Amino acid sequence: MPRTKKYNEQEVIEKAMNLFWKNGYELTSMQMLEKEMGINKFSIYSSFGSKEGVFLKSINCYKLKLNSLLNKLKSSDEGISSIKTYFYDFITFSKESEIRKGCLVTNAANEIGAHANDQIKCALLDFTEDVRNTFATVLAKDLSKDNATIEQQADYLIISMFGLSSASKVFTESQLDNYILNIFKNI
Repeated sequence: MPRTKKYNEQEVIEKAMNLFWKNGYELTSMQMLEKEMGINKFSIYSSFGSKEGVFLKSINCYKLKLNSLLNKLKSSDEGISSIKTYFYDFITFSKESEIRKGCLVTNAANEIGAHANDQIKCALLDFTEDVRNTFATVLAKDLSKDNATIEQQADYLIISMFGLSSASKVFTESQLDNYILNIFKNI
């Protein structure tokens, strides 16, 4: 008869997500996950299969958290200014007290490179494509833009978002504000 889990999977994944977000994928060891999640390696392997499995679940958890910002963006009728607001909202979202963590997905993409597990690469790509497509959908509400312009600007914005995610870990509020203001001068 299988054992009954003595932990809430969602709670332990949220703890793992925060650990990956702070330390990165490579630097987060199984021992660190055990300690942070409050469960042993057997339970981790039993529930998630591997460190990669924990990370994939962590990405899903992160998506759910970020969805509040994306849903706000999707439901807005303010066009490009709603995307600009999303950029500012993201900076607030990525803070833990006064520590700015950037974006879990951007951090992982910058860290893992070509040798990464294909499932992880696919999850990171899917995530960024979802955000990029949301930008394109909002841009398309401006009927003066043709499809080529929308696609170019959506690409520009997702790459700018990657830059903001990395920069938000290091630079001052004033510098980040200047960065965002300059991004939107070109749209």
